[in-house]
Amino acid sequence: MTPADLSRTVLHAVRRAVDENALRAPVPARVRVERTRPGGSGDYACAVALQLAGPAELPALEIARILRERVAAEPGIGRVEITGPGFLSFTLDAPSDSDLAVLDAVREQGIAYGHGGALRDQILQFHHAREVRAAVTAHAVRRLLISQGARVRISCDEAGDPEWSRLGVTVDAYGTPPVPLPRIRPVPAGTTAGELLERLGADAVRWGLLRPAGHDRAPLGDDLLVQGEANPLFRVRYAHARARALTRGAAALGFTSEPGDSLEPVAHEGADPTAHKGAALAPYESAYAAHTGAEPLAHAAATPSPHPDPPARPLLDLLADHPGVLLAAARHRAPDRVARQLEAVAHAFFDFHDSCPPLPSGDEKPSAAHRSRLALAEAAGTVLAGGLSLLGISAPAHL
Repeated sequence: MTPADLSRTVLHAVRRAVDENALRAPVPARVRVERTRPGGSGDYACAVALQLAGPAELPALEIARILRERVAAEPGIGRVEITGPGFLSFTLDAPSDSDLAVLDAVREQGIAYGHGGALRDQILQFHHAREVRAAVTAHAVRRLLISQGARVRISCDEAGDPEWSRLGVTVDAYGTPPVPLPRIRPVPAGTTAGELLERLGADAVRWGLLRPAGHDRAPLGDDLLVQGEANPLFRVRYAHARARALTRGAAALGFTSEPGDSLEPVAHEGADPTAHKGAALAPYESAYAAHTGAEPLAHAAATPSPHPDPPARPLLDLLADHPGVLLAAARHRAPDRVARQLEAVAHAFFDFHDSCPPLPSGDEKPSAAHRSRLALAEAAGTVLAGGLSLLGISAPAHL
């Protein structure tokens, strides 16, 4: 059960309670569930009982009890507890099934994972000044809203800078709107698109303009071009490239992340099968070691263990939360939330990668553990590519 599944399950319980006259309150449009904070109980928590207490004219604890008995019997729910003033805490049954559901969703939806129809009834238009950061932000906001089903138009005070097209920016209309429109107003960049493009290039410019929150100044120094761990853009794009390299390395060893795939490495006449791994990944391993200080994968210890490996948990959680992050970013017109999510995914990917190598080392043969680790690494790469695409930034397979 994914977080979205759990949200729908709780909403269904509320609707049943209202239909059965056990609860007299308007059914909310959606129910928000969040991961339990450190020290809390269960896997997820929900404050819907507190939300309904006023309209239902009942104590939140009583509403929580009404909903608990309806949610607890649903498939995928292991335990439901009531904590504090009326929070519902959920422990999911068979967490590995939930993890597999997330990985299956990423595999099936590709870079569109996290897109949805929550805003499909909205028709919006935004207006911005003739300024590069406002233009790039408005374009990213439009991409986010469209990914959630909304229809969006963008207008600008006056004719746009011709250099905007090199940043992928499009504007639907120019001039003063006949009626007031919501405005996209980030802190101006203080320079022109042409100057930024000449110095940094399109991808670094878009990241530099979108990564800070709109009310913060955008740092646009040459550090955006640094090919090292200290540069978040490089780290995100390198994590994506690394994930793609793992897929190529696995193919050279004769296996994939597909559940039904054979785990026997391909034998090449007169050659050591493990040699193909080194040939496929050597450039990436040396670059990874140079930029992060980590030991190259070819020398890392690999002790297969049943999936999920404990270091996989943070990465799995981030992938499960990704659709909610995209929806929140669209609702709040905040592409910086997507950038921060991508940084977190990249960080968790490298932590997982270093602790649980997805490829066998030395004369070790591919195992089921390697296949499951590869599936998680590939899912992370897909999410990174999709998030960068929404920001208008390329995700090269080789870096």
